[in-house]
Amino acid sequence: MKKIVLLVFVSGLFLACSQKETKVENVEKAFYYWKSNDNYGNPINAQISKAKVKKIYFKLFEVDYSETMGNFPYEKNKPSEYDFRDLDSLTIVPTIFIKNEIFPYNNEKSLDKLADNIVFLIDKYHKGSEKPIFDYSEIQIDCDWTKSTKDKYFYLLKKIKELSNKEISCTLRLYPYKYPDIMGVPPVDKAMLMCYNLIKPLSQKNKNSILDIAELKSYLNERRHYPVHLDVALPVFYWTQWYQNNRFSGLLNINSADIAGFTKEVKPMWYEVTKDTTYNYDSYFKKGDQIKCEEVSAATINEAISIIKKNVELDKNTTISLFHLDDSTFKKYSDEEISSFYSSFSK
Repeated sequence: MKKIVLLVFVSGLFLACSQKETKVENVEKAFYYWKSNDNYGNPINAQISKAKVKKIYFKLFEVDYSETMGNFPYEKNKPSEYDFRDLDSLTIVPTIFIKNEIFPYNNEKSLDKLADNIVFLIDKYHKGSEKPIFDYSEIQIDCDWTKSTKDKYFYLLKKIKELSNKEISCTLRLYPYKYPDIMGVPPVDKAMLMCYNLIKPLSQKNKNSILDIAELKSYLNERRHYPVHLDVALPVFYWTQWYQNNRFSGLLNINSADIAGFTKEVKPMWYEVTKDTTYNYDSYFKKGDQIKCEEVSAATINEAISIIKKNVELDKNTTISLFHLDDSTFKKYSDEEISSFYSSFSK
């Protein structure tokens, strides 16, 4: 009888320990900067300095493929010497987005050339015209790879590592995180777990495609160990879907506060235009148009953090990054809320 009681006690103790939330001892505060052809400068520098952010994942360019050009870079963000000089001890991580659709057109030989071109272009941006614009020890690759493209993608990651002699990280969506036996484990030094964009934007009209808690729980439903160091990215952005005559017309960078004067809420996230309105001189809304505002409240982000801490094994030293760095982020969330998104991981 004593053995049974002892066994039950030990089992209960083990269960309690296994359900204990992760507590990160040292949180490295980070942001993604994802805007293209935009001026990064003093106003944003002041905001991230106030938030004590020490790392920026800076999108330098994206990679696509065409029959005439082969693999080619586009949406380039060329940083200037002015960008980072006002900030002390700021770590810049050059980040490259690669379209998954390029891989069927590539073999190992062309991927070797692509890896070389990626490393060359990063180094070119790093050096600037007269002196280095930023120092870097890490390159991050962002790609939504699939089961059919993983071998070629993983090959490319290895080549970038070999040619650059830098630490290589990659983004990691929740599906490959949950199913590494299907999707493989990328050959990187660390991965950024992207805890947003869980649903295709136009697929489920009654759900928030940026961050839906039920969807998040479906992936983070038990405590797992991933064989690569994990960092975490959370959403602090919003977008609005615009429909005319029940047909999608475009994605807009406005929120519910921006449209309050000419719409009425008809159900959660959904608004109807009540009068013909021109907004910012470039968007003309007609009476009866439907608008879906997808935003993420601070409360929802904090709920997501609790789920992540309970179900994802994180190391004592972990980077927490918010997506993405924009003036609107600091208008939507208070300084205290932004600070809490980081500090909650160490509580």
